Amino acid sequence: MSHIRILVFLVIVSPIFLLPGCIKYSLSGASTNAKSIQVDPFFNNTELAPANFGQTVTNRVKDYFQQNSSLRVVPTNGELQIDGTVTTYATAPISPQASTGTGVNATPNYGAQTRLTITLRVNYVDNAEAKNSFKDRSFTFYADFDNSQDLISVQETLEKKILDQIMLDIFNATIATW
Repeated sequence: MSHIRILVFLVIVSPIFLLPGCIKYSLSGASTNAKSIQVDPFFNNTELAPANFGQTVTNRVKDYFQQNSSLRVVPTNGELQIDGTVTTYATAPISPQASTGTGVNATPNYGAQTRLTITLRVNYVDNAEAKNSFKDRSFTFYADFDNSQDLISVQETLEKKILDQIMLDIFNATIATW
């Protein structure tokens, strides 16, 4: 009787130890068999962005993939390849306020807040699974700031917030399977 119990126990429990080798799981959500990614320079094709913004984006992409996957960033011949262009770096007034007063004491209509919008156009090549590749996909996000502040004083903080979201979106569109 005890041999039957042991046999039943082994039949029930052994699949639990065998399954982890069959299931591919990552805490980051990365789902790729690739070992390397090549990140080519992102070009800044805007007038308002800082001159080094393309390099800033390139470095953020490299850092994001290194920190959130097991991929190794390589300069050439990556199993995965990504590049792109900064196509929008623009501000626009939002939250309009009505003018007050009359005559010389009148304040003009203006936005109480300004929105900074950044758009990246990205190309992604998956040499292992071509169906995952895409060309010229746009990723956009924005952040708002009060007009009591000028863009220069909040620019770094806004760029970080916007790029954090765009990097997540790019990661999800390329190697994550969430």
